[in-house]
Amino acid sequence: MVIAGPAVVVVAGFTTLWLAVRTPDPVIAEDYYRRGIEINRTLSAQEQRGLAPAMQGRNHAMTPAKDLPAH
Repeated sequence: MVIAGPAVVVVAGFTTLWLAVRTPDPVIAEDYYRRGIEINRTLSAQEQRGLAPAMQGRNHAMTPAKDLPAH
């Protein structure tokens, strides 16, 4: 029992090392920043066209009809 705990930790450490060496880290695109800016522009354009953001829609899902603003 005394050696079982440390032995499990050693085996887990070698397993983690094996996984780290075997699976490479993903490579990000060179133009990741530009892609992010384009995504933000798209989302901003959708909001301007009247699509409510998820949090706003969720927060107003339970608002009573009498408290909603007139359209």
